[in-house]
Order: sequence, then C-alpha cells, then structure tokens
Amino acid sequence: MGDVALPARVEIYDTTLRDGAQLEGISLTVDDKLRIAEQLDWLGVHFIEAGWPGSNPKDDELFQRAATELTLDTSTLVAFGSTRRPKGKVDSDDTLRHLIDANTSTVCIVGKCWDYHVTEALGTDLDEGVAMVGDSVEFLSANGREVFFDAEHFFDGYRRSPEFSLRVLETAVEKGATRLVLCDTNGGTLPSEVEETVRAVVSYFDGDVGVAVHLHDDAGTGVANALAGVRGGAIQVQGTINGYGERTGNCNLTTIIPNLTLKMGVETIPADRLERLTPVAHHVAELVNMALNPQAPYVGESAFAHKAGLHTSAIAKRPDAYEHVPPDTVGNGTRFVVSELAGKSTILLKAQELGLELDGPQVNDVVDTLKRMEHEGYHFEVADASLELLMRRVAGWEQPWFTVESFRVITDDLQTEDADSTAGGVSTEATIKVHVNGERTVATAEGNGPVNALDSALRAALGGQYAALDRVHLTDYKVRVLDTQKGTGAVTRVLIDSTNGDRTWSTIGVSENIIEASWQALYDSLVYSLLLADAAPE
Repeated sequence: MGDVALPARVEIYDTTLRDGAQLEGISLTVDDKLRIAEQLDWLGVHFIEAGWPGSNPKDDELFQRAATELTLDTSTLVAFGSTRRPKGKVDSDDTLRHLIDANTSTVCIVGKCWDYHVTEALGTDLDEGVAMVGDSVEFLSANGREVFFDAEHFFDGYRRSPEFSLRVLETAVEKGATRLVLCDTNGGTLPSEVEETVRAVVSYFDGDVGVAVHLHDDAGTGVANALAGVRGGAIQVQGTINGYGERTGNCNLTTIIPNLTLKMGVETIPADRLERLTPVAHHVAELVNMALNPQAPYVGESAFAHKAGLHTSAIAKRPDAYEHVPPDTVGNGTRFVVSELAGKSTILLKAQELGLELDGPQVNDVVDTLKRMEHEGYHFEVADASLELLMRRVAGWEQPWFTVESFRVITDDLQTEDADSTAGGVSTEATIKVHVNGERTVATAEGNGPVNALDSALRAALGGQYAALDRVHLTDYKVRVLDTQKGTGAVTRVLIDSTNGDRTWSTIGVSENIIEASWQALYDSLVYSLLLADAAPE
C-alpha cells in the first residue's frame, strides 16, 4: 500500500435537503429548501444535494423551481437517485429518467457495495449487482452528467468481502464515475477503521478517481470519522448543517469545516466565508424550526461562553487563554456568563459588553448581590435581561417610564348548577395601580391565568402611552420548584422568554408565591422592552 498524503483541499458536499430532512421532526416545504440552498451557497459549499427527483412531488417541484428561482454563485446543485433495477434496462428505468429530467450537471447515484445486501436485499446475484452500477453510471455519463457513485454500506461490505466491494468501485470508475463516495450507512464504524479503509481505497485507485466519505453518527463518531477519512486521503466530505439526519444524524459540517480548515490546514469553503458559519447554522435551524444546540462546537451560543471567574479573569488579560480558536473566525463571539461563580473580572467584562461604567464599589455590589440572589434561587446566566437590569440598578439607574404602587390577582372558580357538568372553569382577574407621567392609574383586566391577567392589566394602566409594548409578546413561560421537600410551600423560579420581533430576551423571578415570581419576571420583561426601544435609533 502506497503512501497517501493529506489533501490540500477538500470539497464540501451538503446533503441537508435530503439526508437532513429525514430527521424525525423536520418537515421542509419547497420554499424552505430553496432558502436553505441559498444559505449553503452563501456559505460556499461546493455541492448541494437537493433531493431525489421522482420520489415525491415536493422534490419534483424543487428541481423545477430551482431552475428559474435559484441562482447559485459557488455551489453546484446535485440530483440524487439510485442505480437501475435488477434485470432492468437503463433506457426504460424511471429513476434514471428522472435524474436526467432534473437537469442538473451533476448526479449522485447509490448502489450496493456489500455482497450480503445484493443477495438478500436486492435478491439477485453478484454479477448483476455489479452490472447495475456499471450500466447506470455509463448511461448517465453518456447523457452528459458528472456522476458521483454513492457506495452504500461500503465499510461493512469491505470488512466482510473487500474483493466484491472493490469490484463494484472498479466498474463505477471504468464507466465514468468521478467520485467514489464511501458510505458508513449504519454509522457504526470507528475512526481507525475509516482511515485505514479510505487509505486502502485511495491507494488502490492511485489517483484515477476522487474518493469521498459519507458518514453517520450512530456511534457518536461522525465528525471524527470524517477527519479520519480525510487523513486517509478523501478529497470530499459529505454531511449536513448542524448534523441533521436520520436516527442520530449525519456528520456535522459546522464542526467538520472549521476542524479541517483551522486545525488541519485543509482548504474547504472560501477562507473569507468561514465567518459565515455561525449565522448560517442559526439561520438553517430557524428554517427547520428546531432550536440549535447551545453547546454545539464552534456555532452554539455557549461555544465561547465563560462562567467561572478564574477563566474570565484570564480572558480579560489574554483572550486566547481559554478559547481554542478566535470566535470571530467562525462568526461567533465571546460571552461572559454571570453567576455566583463570577468574579470582578467577569462583571467588568459584562459591563463593557453592555456599555455600562461601573466603579470599584459598584462592581463589588454587583458581585455580592449576584451571589446572594443566586443563593436564593435566581439563575442569571439564563436570564440575560434581568441581569442587565440588575447591573444598571446597582449603577444607580432607575427606569423612568412607570412606578407600580400595588397589584392584586383574584381567581374565581366558575360553578354551574349541574354538579356533574364539566362546564364552568376558573376566571382570573388582575388589578394594578401604577403612576405614569405623574398620574395615578388603576386598571383591571381578565386573563387566561394570572400572568396573562397581570400583563393585560399593566398594559391597560399604561394606556397605550408606550407603542413599543405593542410589539412585545411572551414566547415561553417556565416554572421550576426549587426545594421540593417543602411541597406546596416551596420556592419557585419563573423564567419568561419574550420578543419584540427583532430581539429575544429572558427574565427571571423567584418567590415562595408563584404569582409574585411571575410578576417579577413579567415586570423585568416589559421594562427591558422599553429600554431596548429607548436605545433604538429613531
């Protein structure tokens, strides 16, 4: 076996629109797919596998619309399909015809490379299994398509019968395939075997064809396997944004790309586009309607977040002390998470981040207040807006918009004359007294529970004087019991997530009275929204 050098450049082949869409819980419209394709092109991936034409109306519509609606500057759109059927003819095979009709310059076809699958899954002999691949590649090449051959279950097949697996690959190359895609379809191969197998295949073909890897994450080694494949000589890596995919997912391109580029010195996407990685990861997460894992390497919100005072003290002196790469290289940023572990350096850095000027005694006050309140049950690292308000108040700031005199919440059980009836329910009413612009106002409102009633009553009391509140709405409400041994008398923590359409923020309240805790979080949310509006340019 000859020596195989580390490639200087690796092609990035994205299959989010097909493999990624197979993740449980994802359902993409054609518009979603077009928007994701635009993001992938903006990122600079080399190939975008759009789908399987002929398999469903959605993918058919996608290829039709892509021809007129999708303008790609850096990426090549790829249609995916399979080889002809056993004992079939290529010129009458529907799958191959749909690949031609998709009108993409490049196609990728999947075929069997494991003898067990040929005899058991396809129910045919090994010679026919090889012919299916050869005939299909030849037909598509003759019709002017660049053909990538997707060698399904390659690592399992090569492990059991390397002679047959290599015979299939040889036929694909002889008939015109330009990439051999070695697939770990079941996702159970480990990095050492991936590297050894890829190296053997690359050495076997000795530069006659480019070798690619397509890996799944069932053993939790998808990214490691991709890097191992490149060390073995693969010049193309296939994967998905954020690791979306069937079962436990595909290998994650948002981790693979920076690992190859920043850690291994291998060229992937254009260097000036690497900083787009985090925005694209978050944009795609929004389009698939699945929250991005905050701890995702490189692109997660917590990827460069620092909580312990020791770390943040060092970062204040040397930013590279506790960060393995500069966050801005991948479009992310350093965050300083404030908690009871925070020291003075953390508070100072957070204040700088917020544009606040705190002197020495004020910093000490913030540290002491944080530690006391977190001991009581507050958790400011997940309540960014409440943290900012706390720091501003310690610095002497007072919100100028309104003052709350008192509030009251009444709940009535609505009974019916029929004792067996399920009609009726619970009615909640809130009354609030506020001072705004020098006037005292009392307002009462009903709501769907105490939080909604308080929210409605406060807005009514303010009388529409602050238009910014019209855009604010609650997006999530969480309650956690902190000391369960006290039963119904336990302290509760309430977290409220809110948005104004442009920004999202979180606020917190803690009390033995759940309504009081809810009010604290609600109050902070509305005050913070006014602070944002006050700071916004006219």
